[in-house]
Amino acid sequence: MDYKKGERVKHPSRPEWGPGKVLEDSRDDKVRVFFSGDGRKVLSLKYVEPVKISGAEARHPILDHLWIKQDGEGKYQNPQKLTELFLKNHPEGFYGPSYLKTERNLKVAAHTLALDLLGPGPMNELINQKNHEEICRRALKVVQATKLLFLNEKTALQAALKDPKNIELFAESLNQLLYGDTELEARFKSFSRALAEIKMAKWTILSYFLFIFFPDRFIFLKPVVTQPAAELSAFEINYRPELNWQTFQSVLDFSEYLRSELKELKPRDMIDIQSFMWSLGTHKKNADAPAATLLP
Repeated sequence: MDYKKGERVKHPSRPEWGPGKVLEDSRDDKVRVFFSGDGRKVLSLKYVEPVKISGAEARHPILDHLWIKQDGEGKYQNPQKLTELFLKNHPEGFYGPSYLKTERNLKVAAHTLALDLLGPGPMNELINQKNHEEICRRALKVVQATKLLFLNEKTALQAALKDPKNIELFAESLNQLLYGDTELEARFKSFSRALAEIKMAKWTILSYFLFIFFPDRFIFLKPVVTQPAAELSAFEINYRPELNWQTFQSVLDFSEYLRSELKELKPRDMIDIQSFMWSLGTHKKNADAPAATLLP
């Protein structure tokens, strides 16, 4: 039997491998398949013929967003293995005291502060008063409430918002991003343009406010963490350093995929998912580092 690139298949005797995607047309009695449960396999058609599948049986978030780097052989980790990696750092999961202290509590406190300072009521009042300077002052206070942004990013944003011509632009665009009535994509692009105008067009700045104000829906995008976590998961996030909607939407899809796959850990929101990504990204960074750099 011949197999074409992109076809969905399953192994006839390895159901634990889950659905698979043919990576290239079969040749020389061999076919390369990526299985959602166990990564890449080269199958000899002399001994086994994968079963072609379609419809609901063939659908899987990883196969629909498959990303394999050329040098990524053997790095894929299915959700069960990802969970094992996370639990090495946090044996009690998302509800253990060490996790709460080191990962969650500070972000929850920042979320509460954000709503107190710039929730819908306070923000609307300040906008009506055209008190853009106070909005910026409060936004900076929310930024300082966590360690998610690097110190140089916080300092640069603070400096940018001292410039009078940037204050109104940032305040109005932040209000629209958080509470505007247009589609998210339009609000994302508008805020991106505003950040570019004040020379702060960074993924961390853009995603921070959505994440802190609405942790039930949005993820914090820190490239040095999100990219390696996505690579371990073989999930295509279409990353580009410049702010763009495709990357942001793909990262949202990735975070929702993780939330759906981590049901046993019972994540409460994207705060837990962001911490999970951080753990994966740190693991991959350490695994990829030269041995000498791992010494204390």
